[in-house]
Amino acid sequence: MSWRKSTYSGGGEGNTCVEIATSPTRIRIRDSKAPARATLSVPVSSFAALVESLKAGARPDAAGR
Repeated sequence: MSWRKSTYSGGGEGNTCVEIATSPTRIRIRDSKAPARATLSVPVSSFAALVESLKAGARPDAAGR
C-alpha cells in the first residue's frame, strides 16, 4: 500500500497532515504524525463526497455537531 500526503501539509517537517492510500473501493486515512496507529477506511464514494463538501465550503450547522 502506498501512502501519500497532501501538498498542503504544513509544519516544520511537513508532517501535520493526514495521509491517504487508495484501492479500487476504499480510501484509507491515517495521521501522518502517528502512522503506526489505526487507520480509517471509507468507501471511495463517501470520501469523494467529503472532499466535494469541503471544496464547496459546507459546514455543519450548530445542531449537526
